[in-house]
Amino acid sequence: MSGLYSAAFVTCPNKDTALKLARGLLDKDLVACVNIIPGLTSVYKWEGKVEEDSEVLMMIKTRASKVPDVSTYVRENHPYDVPEVISVPIEGGNPPYLQWISDTVPEN
Repeated sequence: MSGLYSAAFVTCPNKDTALKLARGLLDKDLVACVNIIPGLTSVYKWEGKVEEDSEVLMMIKTRASKVPDVSTYVRENHPYDVPEVISVPIEGGNPPYLQWISDTVPEN
C-alpha cells in the first residue's frame, strides 16, 4: 500500500477557515479525514519581512492521486494569496485505516 496515500498539510488563519475548507474537501470526496490542530505559531518571511502569526494546521489524509485536486481546491477557497499545501507520502500504517481511506475517497 506504500505510495497510495498522502498526508497533506495546510495552514489557516483560524479554526473557522479550516473548518470551511475541511467540509468543502469532504463534500467533494477529495479527502477521508482532516485534523485541525490549534495553537500553531508560524514565523516566516513574506515580501522581504519576517512575520509571526497564530495559525491552525490542517492535517489531511487522502489518496496520493487526489493531492493535486486538494491543492487546487485550497488555492481557490483559501483567504491567503499563497496558501501552504504540502504533502508527504504515507509509507506505512494500520491496514484497516488505509483501507478506510480507499473506501472513503473514490479513485475517480
